[in-house]
Formats: sequence, C-alpha cells, structure tokens
Amino acid sequence: MTADRLIYLPLGGAGEIGMNAYVYGYGKPGKERLILVDLGVTFPDMDTSPGVNLIMPDVTWLADNADRLEAIFITHAHEDHVGAIGRLYPRLKAPIHARPFTRYHAQRKMEEAGQVPEAVIAADVFPKMIEAGPFKVGFLPLSHSIPESAGLVIDTPAGRVVHTGDFKLDETPVLGDPFDEALWREVAAPGVKALVCDSTNVFSTHPGRSEAEVGPELVTLIKDAPHMVVATTFASNVARVKQLADAGKAAGRSVCLLGRAMRRMIQAGVETGVLVDFPTTVTVEDARDIPRENLMLIVTGSQGERRAASAQLARGKYLGMSMAEGDMFLFSSKTIPGNERGVIRIMNAFSEMGVDIVAENDRYHVSGHANRPDLQRAHDIIDPKMVIPMHGEHRHLREHAKIAEECGRRSLVVVNGAVCDLTGDTPHVVEHVEADRVYLDGDILIGALDGVVRDRIRLALNGHVIVNVIVEGDEPLGDPWVELMGLPETGSSKAPLVDVLEEDLGQFLMRAGRKTLRDDDKIGEELKRIARKTANDEIGRKPEVTVVVSRLE
Repeated sequence: MTADRLIYLPLGGAGEIGMNAYVYGYGKPGKERLILVDLGVTFPDMDTSPGVNLIMPDVTWLADNADRLEAIFITHAHEDHVGAIGRLYPRLKAPIHARPFTRYHAQRKMEEAGQVPEAVIAADVFPKMIEAGPFKVGFLPLSHSIPESAGLVIDTPAGRVVHTGDFKLDETPVLGDPFDEALWREVAAPGVKALVCDSTNVFSTHPGRSEAEVGPELVTLIKDAPHMVVATTFASNVARVKQLADAGKAAGRSVCLLGRAMRRMIQAGVETGVLVDFPTTVTVEDARDIPRENLMLIVTGSQGERRAASAQLARGKYLGMSMAEGDMFLFSSKTIPGNERGVIRIMNAFSEMGVDIVAENDRYHVSGHANRPDLQRAHDIIDPKMVIPMHGEHRHLREHAKIAEECGRRSLVVVNGAVCDLTGDTPHVVEHVEADRVYLDGDILIGALDGVVRDRIRLALNGHVIVNVIVEGDEPLGDPWVELMGLPETGSSKAPLVDVLEEDLGQFLMRAGRKTLRDDDKIGEELKRIARKTANDEIGRKPEVTVVVSRLE
C-alpha cells in the first residue's frame, strides 16, 4: 500500500520576488489534501508585458484539484501575497484565513472582484491553531514592513513545518509585532521537520537594522531642510509613513498625504486598531496655502510608478502641488530590482527642477527582510531538519541552500512547479506540474501562452501596416489604400512610404490572375508579403501587416 506523503509545491514566488503562492499537501500521492499559502501578484514591465495590468500565478493545477483544497492562508497584506485573491478565488472556493489587518485588505480585494468578502475569516495568533483537513495551522506573529505579518506553524502527521513568509528579526519595529525569541523557541520545541524560509536578503552580510533607528535620522534631516520636503516610501509600510509624519510634525511642518494607496493604508491601520496617534494631516486644498518651508508631503510612488504622486510631481504638477528649486525629495525606500529605470527617470526630472534628492541612503530606510546573519539565527532557533528556501530569485534560493547545508541541515532549491516530498529526512523533487503565469489585461485574465502579449510586443517592435482592397468577382475596384501606425512617414526613396506601398501593391493587383483574385486568402498572403518587402527596402523594417479584403458580390 502506498504511504502518505507531505509535499510542498510553489506555484509562484520560488525563483522570483513576487507572485507568491505555495501549496502544501498531505495524503496518498495524487490524492493529498491541500492548503494554499498566499496568492499574490507581480507587476508588468513594458519590455516583457506591455499594457498588462497585473501578473498572477497560473493556478490551473490547483483549480483542477479544488475539491482537495481545504483552506487558504494569507501571511500578510503586501500585493505580492494577497493581490490575486479576488481574481482567482472563484476557481478555488476555499475558506481564507488572515489576521485582521490582512483580512481588511483581502476583503477589499474580494469586493473589488465581485466576490463575497465574508469568505475571508479573521484568525487569532499562535498557539491558536486552525484545523484544515490533516493540517493544523497557526499564525506566528513576526516583523516585516507591514503590520500584522505572520509566519505559519503547520502541523502535519509527518511533522511540523514553519513557513516564515516575509520576515525580519526586529525587536523594536515601531508598529506591529516585535521579534519574540521565546515564542520562536516555543514553536521549535516539539521539533521542526522543515523551515520554508524567506531568501530575499541572503546576500546582505550585515545584521538587519531596526525600524526604530530610522525615526531620529528622519527628524534631523527634515529639521535641517530649508524649503518644502516631499518624502516617498512604500504605502504599505505604515510604520515608516508614521515615522515620516512624526518627523514632519517634530520639525514644525504641516503634513499632507498624497496618493490613494497611502491614504487607504493609513485608514486600514486606524480601522483595524493597528495604528494609533497618527499625526493630524492637512488636505491638499489647505496645503496649497501653507508656506513651502512649513510643509511636508508624504507621497506614493517610491518605485517609479507612472501614475503615482511622485511621478506626477516629476512631470510638473499633482493636485495643484508642484516642486521648486531648493525643495528636498526623500526616497525613504529601496528600489526593487527591475524598477531602476522608472525611479531614475523621476530623479532626473526633479534634478532638472533644482530639487535636492536624497535616495538609497541606509540612514533613512531599513529593509523588511532578514539579512544573512538573521537568517542564520532563525535557522539556529528553529533548528529544522531541512531548510527549503523560498521568496527569492534562483540565485537567492541557491545561496540560501548553501548556507543551510554548511550548517549540517538538508536543503533543496525548489522552483515553481516542482513537487517536493518532505516526508523523509531528505527533501527531493518527485514530479512537476505546470506553473506558468496569467495576465490581467484590462478586465480579462489571459494566459501567458495565449499570444496576446506576444502579438502586442511584435506590434510595438515592428510597427503596423493596414492594407485595404476592394474586389468584385475577379477584378479589383480601384487601387489599394494603406494606413501606417508606428512607422516613419518617408523611406529611402524620399517619397511618402504610403505612396510607395500603394504603388507596389497596386502593381501586384493589376498583374494578379483571376484565380488569385477570387481567393481572399491568396490575395492577403501576397499583399502581406509585398508590403513587408517594400517596407524593408524603404525603411529597413518588416512591419506587422493586416490585409482587409472587401468583396462586392
């Protein structure tokens, strides 16, 4: 008889930073009862996914096995952990558990997608445990850059698993739960089979710094600023937003929040009781009348997002507010890899205005992820038999696995789609499932392999020619006419490209035989071939071509 097994299957988040979705299963192979940890998004870029709104994990395998899914657990409210819950919930239909602050955001995601917010259930913290089939799951409070983050203590018939989620070891986090070593040791006491652990900062070799160290530095910086101060940070980092606002007040400045995400996060913190005594702020209407040297703006857009307040200020004006020479713009944040171009664009725009920029300075920002020494400390406290790295690019996972193995613990790099058997003393991959991604394009979810985005990239790279022709029976009526998009108007012959194309296409239609002119497909193929060849001769580029044949019967 086949023995039961404990499996771990990342569908997103392993080999990348973002789009987290991790499946655990226990039972007979192929019949395991399942739980899902997190269901997040990642963000598009113009190079690989132009026009796409969001990118989500492809949960087809999980949806096909939804009758085996016992529950969904959300570790915290960052978009890369909760952002896909509303869009993908209809395919999964399992109870969702989260701590109150995270639940607030998960319910909003459900409402926005037209789902029932009551499916998200508020969870207590460890040692309270939630039963989900063969699993018992507890929320382990820990520090991160958003309130009420949690790891998960997952008890199974094969042993205890600790899933850290995103975490750092911070005993003075300003807001949220401080690192509680005694509680971690209590979790470790019965023995831990596997630690599935955040790998984001594995290459940072110095110990992590506390959020509390940032506040005094901010006060000094803002007090010494002669003109208006504008600061940006991650909107979800409520502790940092509060420290910025407190520093502005300490400097005698009125504080104004700009950006919907920023205001929404503060509102969530107040309504869930996480955030108390947040400084009084002024409206943007009042801010316009306050002397610049007495004003501080806290704005969205630390990652260069084009629609956020930072980017709009960099383009000139936002809600009547603008930057001026001598003002200071503070990035109290770290640029996420991949966002550098957008952030630098904003910095240069401010520089051209004469704005003083403060960025990438550790005095005014600390990471929400554990650095290498803190990861090693977490390994030592939990003392698992095996360490499974997660939440990181492949190089992060591999480095994390090396650290674990150097300390005598078994480890394995498990990438998206790999089914890892954790049952014995050594983790090993036993099979693979499809773990691609889906795109939210407007209001529609499309597959990464559907061709929509690929076609959009081709249009962006090559430009587009539309050829229109009217045919009656086996005779063309008039000349073809051409429309261009994304192409130069004049080619090497110095004549308008439209005219050159229409001339060559017209010549073909005059010479074409009756058999060809009776076949729309043949007309289309020949016109497309000629249009691409002529364009290549004229401008050195073969555009995408659409041929519209209108036939009069």
